[in-house]
Amino acid sequence: MRKTYYILFALMLLCVACEWRLKPNDATSDDGQVSIERYDRVEHLYLSTGDRAALQQMNTSYPMQTRMLIEDVLCIGKVNDPEINRKFLYFFQDSTLQVMLSDVQRQYEDISDLDMQLSDAFRRLRKELPNVDIPLIYTQIGSFDQSIVVGHKTLGISLDKYLGADYPFYQDHYTERQRRMMSRAMIVPDCLGFYLLSLFPMPDDRELQQQERDIHMGKIQWVVNLVTDTLVFDNDHVAAVERYMKHHKGQPLEHMLGNTNFAEFREL
Repeated sequence: MRKTYYILFALMLLCVACEWRLKPNDATSDDGQVSIERYDRVEHLYLSTGDRAALQQMNTSYPMQTRMLIEDVLCIGKVNDPEINRKFLYFFQDSTLQVMLSDVQRQYEDISDLDMQLSDAFRRLRKELPNVDIPLIYTQIGSFDQSIVVGHKTLGISLDKYLGADYPFYQDHYTERQRRMMSRAMIVPDCLGFYLLSLFPMPDDRELQQQERDIHMGKIQWVVNLVTDTLVFDNDHVAAVERYMKHHKGQPLEHMLGNTNFAEFREL
């Protein structure tokens, strides 16, 4: 299983598949309201029953999500491979993954709390960074690898990575520190963190020292704390950014996030 950097994501099956469909433009509104697309439900229906209508919906209503899942998350081939549907279905016949599919649907039958939390956080973020677009956000099911998948103005939440610190599979494959980050409470902070990191990536014009990388992540985490109004991340690097922002009152967030003179953060 692959690890991500700073692992900082069934009654419903009786519904008609088309009732789950959301157009991308319906995922957010002008006032910043977020409505997460439930791609995971269509995916689960196909993987648990082999329903061809669900597969068709995956390919026609969610082509971008399906391509990223198959090619970038699961890495089982190209989406245009004539055998890819069989490979995809066969991949999830593993007994551990079958149990996980059911567990995801049970734990995340209702995600209205995540809709509300993400809406509030992105409204706050846009007050600080007015030019930031609210991405299309959707849920998916992977294979215990990536937590959040960032595409072009999209965020995919892999719910299989947020089943709780005590989830049996996690106990055998992740450290205690990692497991603490693999809960429902971390979905919103991870969404914000990974999305901000895609907008303000690590500088690539030179090789960074580890301390510089840590400060950059501290900047991202400080902003996540700010817009969630919660001390999600509490470490020396976040504290350094806190001191920097107190010393530079009124500095726009965009300037701080884009500041690559990391010595300024260490000197205070």
